[in-house]
Amino acid sequence: MAADIINLNEQSFNDALSSAKGPVLVDFWAPWCGPCKAIAPLLEELSKELEGKAAITKVNVDENSAIAAKFNVRAIPTLIIFKGGEQVDTIVGMIGKDDLKAKIEAHV
Repeated sequence: MAADIINLNEQSFNDALSSAKGPVLVDFWAPWCGPCKAIAPLLEELSKELEGKAAITKVNVDENSAIAAKFNVRAIPTLIIFKGGEQVDTIVGMIGKDDLKAKIEAHV
């Protein structure tokens, strides 16, 4: 069974990060964002390929502005990798699948 991308909100965000066994990629996005739509299929593929190693999650910045503000998200898509609840890497804008996978796997 393929892993699902988890949509986080202000209530579930901290729990998802603190309970994760491996790295967690958080995609800060919005429904009106073209590049966010373009990267979504890559994230779905990575969620399957990295199942059991890393979690892929999403935060809608329109609905969860406090989380976006906490991490100084000023442009979307912004992808932040967390490990052990701590921010370990940030990518702003589009990135290729292989490059993104390598960045996540560096923290597995």
